[in-house]
Amino acid sequence: MAHPLIPQITDLAIPVAEQLGLEVVGIVFHTNQRPPVLRVDIRNPQQDTGLDDCERMSRALEASLDATEIIPDAYVLEVSSPGISRQLVTDREFISFKGFPITISTSPSYEGQQDWAGQLIRRDETKVYINQKGRAIAIPRSLITKVQLHEPR
Repeated sequence: MAHPLIPQITDLAIPVAEQLGLEVVGIVFHTNQRPPVLRVDIRNPQQDTGLDDCERMSRALEASLDATEIIPDAYVLEVSSPGISRQLVTDREFISFKGFPITISTSPSYEGQQDWAGQLIRRDETKVYINQKGRAIAIPRSLITKVQLHEPR
């Protein structure tokens, strides 16, 4: 379950990222660590996300978080790029990664299997479409538990 401060932090982080030409792709607050760790994953839609992007976002977000005092106690802020092996969630990600190799996990299984690999064709309101060796396969979104970019080996 997400930490209750995540919506407020997200509302603060998205405009900060947009001002820097970046996108927020995930936020996790690990409160089981001392001090707690706030991890913000970003991506640069124009080029590969670099250390400079993470550093700029870290400085700008830290200033905003400190000014608003959303997190009252000491914490560690980590800004990073999720890398290529990550889940696709937003419509924008499904559009950006069209043609990329993906793995879809389903539960319960669909047509006898739980994991499907292929090239992403598209996603609509009810299905995700992949190309598997020249054959288009439509997997119902209601069965999908995860869609992840496939790591090149």
